[in-house]
Amino acid sequence: MTTSLVTPGTKVANVGDVEAGEGTMVIDDSIVSTTVGQMNINDGVVTVQAGKEIVDIAIGDTIICQFEKLQEEGGEARILVVEGKKGSILPSQLQGHFHVTRLADRFLHTVADAVRRRDVARAVVTEVTPVVRIDFRERDDCGILHAICPPCGDTLVAEVNGDWNVACPSCKYQSYRALADNFGAGWAELEQGASELNLSGKRWGREAEALFAHGPSGRATYIAADVREDGRERTYFRFEGQGGGQGRRQKAAPGCRLFVGGLPREVDTEQLREMFGKHGDMTDCIVMTDDSGASRGFGFVTFTAKPQAEAAISALDGHKINGRRIGVRDADNKEKKTSGPPKGLKLYVGNLPFDADEKVVTEFFGDNATINEVAIATDKGGKPKGFAFVFVSEKDNAEEIVKALNGTELKGRRIKIDISQSGGKKRSKGGGNKDGKSSRELRAMAEEEGQPKKRRPRRRD
Repeated sequence: MTTSLVTPGTKVANVGDVEAGEGTMVIDDSIVSTTVGQMNINDGVVTVQAGKEIVDIAIGDTIICQFEKLQEEGGEARILVVEGKKGSILPSQLQGHFHVTRLADRFLHTVADAVRRRDVARAVVTEVTPVVRIDFRERDDCGILHAICPPCGDTLVAEVNGDWNVACPSCKYQSYRALADNFGAGWAELEQGASELNLSGKRWGREAEALFAHGPSGRATYIAADVREDGRERTYFRFEGQGGGQGRRQKAAPGCRLFVGGLPREVDTEQLREMFGKHGDMTDCIVMTDDSGASRGFGFVTFTAKPQAEAAISALDGHKINGRRIGVRDADNKEKKTSGPPKGLKLYVGNLPFDADEKVVTEFFGDNATINEVAIATDKGGKPKGFAFVFVSEKDNAEEIVKALNGTELKGRRIKIDISQSGGKKRSKGGGNKDGKSSRELRAMAEEEGQPKKRRPRRRD
C-alpha cells in the first residue's frame, strides 16, 4: 500500500498496472486523479480519498447565492453554498444563470429592476447542464435574503411605499427587490412572509414608469464618498449633462468643448485629465470606451473658458503620446478641423511580424526613406494586426521606395509595401484611368462639360 498527496489531473498510475477506483478516472492509457486528496494503492486498486468533500449540484437543490453579473435579460450569481450538503462546489458549477422572467411575478424592464449586485438570495436549481440554471419564483422562500443600500451601504429593510418595497433607514433611498419570505431575518416566522411585499401581478405606477423611462443610466445611483451628517452639503462628481434638472443637458459654451483623437489604447481618463489640466479648469473629461471597457481611441475635454481650450489646442494638437500623434480640435466646429503638422507621403506596409515595433520598421527602411512617423495598427486590446502606415518625407520618391523594398524579407516574412490611397499619388484601380481618377470623378467631369450621361442597356428577359 502506498500513500501520497495529489491534485486533480495528476497521473497516479498506468492502465493495466492497477484498476481505477474512487476519486480517479481513465484518460487514454493513464489513470488520473479527479480531486485533491490522498492517493492509495491497495490490492491492485488505486483510489484518491478527497481531503474535503466535493458537492455535486443536482436539479431541485436549494442554493444560497450572491449576484455578480447583471444584464438586461439575464445574469449570473455566484453559488455560495448548497443547503443540506457539505463540501466545496465544483468549479464548473460555481455560477448560476437566470433569466429576468424567473425573478418575480411582475413585468421587469431589466434585471436591475428587481436585484442588484452584491444582493444575497436563495434559489432553486432547475438545470445543471450545460450550465447551472436557477429560479427565484419557484417557492416563496426563494428570493432576496439580504440587500445593502447602493448610495450609503446600510442594510435595506422591508417597507412598502407605492411601487417600492425596500428602504434605507439612513438615507432616502427606496427601491424594489424580489424578496424571499425571510428577507432581513425573522420574516418567515410571521403569518405573512416578506414575499407578499413583492406585489405579484401588480402593474407599475407612474413613479416607477417615470424612472424606467430614463433607461439604465437614469436609474444609476451615485455611491456616497462619505457618510458625514454634520449639516454640510454633499457634492458628487458629475459628467457634463448628467442630472442637469428637468432632464435638460447643460451644454458647454461655444469653443470650450474639445475632441481629442488618435489616443493610444493605454491612455485612460485620469491620464487625459492630467495632460489637459495644465491648461485650465475642466468641467468634464472622459476617454470613450466600448462595452468591454477598452479605450476607443478618442475622448472629450470641456474647459470653463474658451481661451483655456484654445491654449490646449495650440499646445497639444499634433503632440506625440507613446509614438502616436493626437489631434485636438473644437468638438462643436464640424467644418474647421484642426490637424497636426504635415506627415508626408503615406505608405502601406503589410505582412509585418507581430513583434515588429516602430524601431524595427524604421531600421527596415534604412536609407531608402526619411521617416516622419510610423503608425502600427492594433486591435482594441492593443495587439498588433500585422500591418502599419509609414509617413515619409514629401521629398522622397514613393515609387522608388516601393520598388526597392516591396517583397524584401523582415524576420523571415516577405513584406508588402504600397502607396496608400489616402496619401501620395493615387494608383489606378478598377474603374479608374492612368491619371488616377475614379469612374465617379470621370462621370462628374463629363456632366460638367455637358456630355450626356451614358446609361447601361436594359436587360431583356
